[in-house]
Amino acid sequence: MTLGYTKPLYILPFDHRASYIKGMFNLKAPLTDEQHAKVSDSKQLIYEGFKNALSQGVSADAAGILVDEEFGASILADATKNHIITAVSTEQSGSDEFLFEYGDDFEKHLDSVKPTFAKALVRYNPEGDAELNKRQTARLKQLSDYCTKKQVPFMFELLVPATDAQLEKVGKDKDAYDLKLRPTLMRNAIEALQDAGVEPAVWKIEGLDQRDDAVKLVETAQRGGRTDVGCIILGRGASDEKVKAWLKTAASVPGFIGFAVGRTSFFEPVADFEAKKISREDAAKEIGRRYRGWVDTFESGRQA
Repeated sequence: MTLGYTKPLYILPFDHRASYIKGMFNLKAPLTDEQHAKVSDSKQLIYEGFKNALSQGVSADAAGILVDEEFGASILADATKNHIITAVSTEQSGSDEFLFEYGDDFEKHLDSVKPTFAKALVRYNPEGDAELNKRQTARLKQLSDYCTKKQVPFMFELLVPATDAQLEKVGKDKDAYDLKLRPTLMRNAIEALQDAGVEPAVWKIEGLDQRDDAVKLVETAQRGGRTDVGCIILGRGASDEKVKAWLKTAASVPGFIGFAVGRTSFFEPVADFEAKKISREDAAKEIGRRYRGWVDTFESGRQA
């Protein structure tokens, strides 16, 4: 049985860990208790921004957060208590290979947190390292089976990093790779994972510049009777203009139900707060304003 998700889904993701503590605080693990508390508090600030957006009219039926258990356990508990959509990351941060954050105990942690979605970020290039793909697929099948058994929708964040050979084909132009090669590679990756028994309810994918590519991706995600499977666009830390373009493209395609835009929403306001350039209240308001902007962009794209 394939679990699906068809309702609008507007996610504010702030489950970044290794890259976040390095980029925001210039720290690296292991952290002291004081450092850990500082990182956790900054994520609490992002959550305050999210709640600000809810107070300003963003629909609680569609709005959700994606946060890690390590720094966001109290946030997840509060969100669950208040019936907010939650997604929790299952992957080990900072690893190019998908590994479970809590190893063989991943099921116990998910049972404890009780998220709306269990999320996995995976770097998977179907023309890349075959043995790596095989190892990752085996672990992802474990997670998929758990989600099916527990009726927890599986959110799969698919990144398709270019191989050296693929970059050579486009003259080492990363934008050309995104436009000419990545869309087909993404579809091939989804097919390979589905054929191996990995069954997400939602595919969280990198932005697509061409509407036709978005249409084809939905067709792949929903093939073989998977008609309730949804797709959402991730922000990839891109500029406001790029994110808006991706959202508008996706919003025009049935099957794309929303987005997950994180760093572009929160990084600058949090950094300004940490540098004491703005107050905590103003930082939360700015995060909420940016997040509401993505909601407005996506919803206007759907109406258009």
